[in-house]
Amino acid sequence: MSVTSHIRGWPIIFKDGKWVYADIGEDVFIVRPCKRCGQWPTKEGYDACLGHIPGAKSACCGHGVTKPFIMMSAKKMIAK
Repeated sequence: MSVTSHIRGWPIIFKDGKWVYADIGEDVFIVRPCKRCGQWPTKEGYDACLGHIPGAKSACCGHGVTKPFIMMSAKKMIAK
């Protein structure tokens, strides 16, 4: 049994103590474009099709593997 996941739509596998792309065993620290649309992440690391979303803690376009999502940050309430 092996542990699998995806990065930007690319299947990855945990092998020999590290995450690698399932197709050729390349280290996942080597950035690839989105498998679905072919766009590279922004210089900040955002999905290019989403860009920066103010107030988002996390967001993903789904890359053709899952449904897109946006997780918003909870704002701290400050008493005045």
